Amino acid sequence: MKLPPDVEFHEDIPLFVHRPHGMLNEAVVNRVISVLGDLEAKQKEPFDRFADTLGADAVDLNFRYILHVSLYRRLTYMGRPPIKSAMLATDSTIIHYGKLHRLMTQGSPIHFRLFQDRQEAAKWLNLPIERLINK
Repeated sequence: MKLPPDVEFHEDIPLFVHRPHGMLNEAVVNRVISVLGDLEAKQKEPFDRFADTLGADAVDLNFRYILHVSLYRRLTYMGRPPIKSAMLATDSTIIHYGKLHRLMTQGSPIHFRLFQDRQEAAKWLNLPIERLINK
């Protein structure tokens, strides 16, 4: 499967990574959700997720869209094994939307956490920090 330039999949750990750059908008999120869904269908084993949003320098999303995406992910991942989904963010708007996503996925198999420190995200994902650094 050919992945977009801002997406990585590491089968060895197993981890899906999204590193948006520039504008973070609905088109970017929709594309990533589509790739994520394709990988979930293809992979036999569950895998964790990591979003490194430090390269996003603008955000064009809204409350209603985040609610829609969060509920969609919650419903499409229902009945599957638990996974961890970590987001690294320092932008106040991204943090706000991340908190909303966390609230909307509570009680689902998607265990979502926000981080402002890469080392803390790596610790929670039980990975060496080197695996979360963009090379």
